[in-house]
Amino acid sequence: MSQLTTEVPVTGPQAPGTRHQAAAGGSQAPAAAQDIRKAHMESLKPLVLDALVPTALYYLLSKGVGMGTLAALAWSSVLPAGRTAWGLVKERRVNGLAALILAANVVGLLLSLVAGDPRLMLAKDSGITATVGLAVLVSVVGGRPLMTAALKPWVTKGDPARTAAWARLSAERGRFVRMERTFSVLWGLALFGEAVARVIGAYTLPVDTMVWLGGVIAAVTITSTVMVSGALAVGPMEAMVTADVRDR
Repeated sequence: MSQLTTEVPVTGPQAPGTRHQAAAGGSQAPAAAQDIRKAHMESLKPLVLDALVPTALYYLLSKGVGMGTLAALAWSSVLPAGRTAWGLVKERRVNGLAALILAANVVGLLLSLVAGDPRLMLAKDSGITATVGLAVLVSVVGGRPLMTAALKPWVTKGDPARTAAWARLSAERGRFVRMERTFSVLWGLALFGEAVARVIGAYTLPVDTMVWLGGVIAAVTITSTVMVSGALAVGPMEAMVTADVRDR
């Protein structure tokens, strides 16, 4: 993704007190960089906890302990389901998307246990991803892109001036809003496409192969979508917000 910090060049003579303000801003730079690094780590946490840890647990239970494939898959799904439920409890409100993911996890687990089909267990995760992808695409058609909730903090960086610039640019309903929608479209298509690929793999490849390959597919999809959406949406939007703040 494009840089999260933007340097604005200073041209012309400096006004009184500008040099002092620049020095003060410089002292805040390390703290800002630390906040950005922390945000990066937080953004990677779901990938680690919901993809890497369950995959490692599956191999530990199935290969290390000798547990059956279906049982190993069931136990490796406990952490993602538990995290979703904890999010609902922690927020103290019903989040429609989180509730959908939790319900799909529980229903998929029960269906897999009843059917005794480990491939269905693998495919049900793709069903969740596909549902989320379609929801994102529908939200764009409805004029309220779901991915804006993740995009806006990256672009505004929590700065009041940049947040105000975001509001002004959004009100113009021009190129800025089109890029905002593009961001959600890219992620919606990526999530849906990744789900289709994993469903095909779940029913055509050996279960052991698909367990680790599913994580690879997800990681490649996320990485490539971050790069493409950063170039087509995030970077240009950051530049527009920076320019708007500078011109005020």
